[in-house]
Amino acid sequence: MKQRIPTVGLTLLVALAVLGGLVLAAKSGGGGGGGGGGGGGGATKPGPPAGRTAPPVAAGTGGPCGRTTTAPSGYDHVVWIVMENTASASIIGSPDAPYINQLARQCGSASRFLAETHPSLPNYIAMTSGDTQGIADDDPPSSHPLTVPNIFAQLPGAWRSLEESMPSSCRLSGSGRYAVKHNPAAYYTNLRTGCASLDVPLAAAPDLSARFTFVTPNLCDDMHDCDTATGDAWLATFMGKVFASPEYAAGRTAVFLTWDEDDSGHSNHIATVVAAPSIVPGTVSGASFDHYSMLRTTEEMLGLGFIGNARRATSMRGAFGF
Repeated sequence: MKQRIPTVGLTLLVALAVLGGLVLAAKSGGGGGGGGGGGGGGATKPGPPAGRTAPPVAAGTGGPCGRTTTAPSGYDHVVWIVMENTASASIIGSPDAPYINQLARQCGSASRFLAETHPSLPNYIAMTSGDTQGIADDDPPSSHPLTVPNIFAQLPGAWRSLEESMPSSCRLSGSGRYAVKHNPAAYYTNLRTGCASLDVPLAAAPDLSARFTFVTPNLCDDMHDCDTATGDAWLATFMGKVFASPEYAAGRTAVFLTWDEDDSGHSNHIATVVAAPSIVPGTVSGASFDHYSMLRTTEEMLGLGFIGNARRATSMRGAFGF
């Protein structure tokens, strides 16, 4: 004969079993429950492990352009850096020029910029005086003494030419890696009075305090005698100094990086990159520009009149918003 369990006792056993199941379920889900609780209802997320810091909040690119949406009506300083004998196709998109391409993405570039002629010297004279002045060679200043209007003369005492590897100020002949044909100020006889103090060797800390500064790297760093990668590395260092300068930080400085001519195999199509705080990063203009356009734009920025072919050239200000 089977023994019967009293109803009250049976009820108690069932209740205990249910309660035990709930406790076991809670224990088995405790890890996941804790994680879920951390993500909800105002709970604080766990910090990084000891010895590590949480990743910072993503910031802007920190580049030299896109810092403001409004361009100044006029500029206090304009800086030109002129490189050598390289076609745009060997610069833009080239793995040998990572810095230049980074700068183009951070700032702006002109995709249809043409030099005037060959060889080097007439391009340097054209970009600073508005005309090649009939020059068709690379002969020294003694062969081409010029008294014509030029951007340096437009700014008496307020210009500076910084020449890397020039052994002495206002050197009128080449020496080592200094090429006088890349120093246009040396050709203008109407600048001789101030030439010794204004056409000077490039120092480790470039002086950009003049209203207009013309920068010439030496024959290796400008890509004339050395490869694209060498020039790109030089620019990475030099341009860092430009963008860290108090003049650029003040927000009224514009920078032009260009080439004198191509490699004689690409219709004189050269790269030109422009930088100023108001330029929208990544701006690419397909308008037709040349060195006369760069001259005109600089004259506009500095409040000067137009000389030579700058009078009919297309300004670059509208295309780049600077």
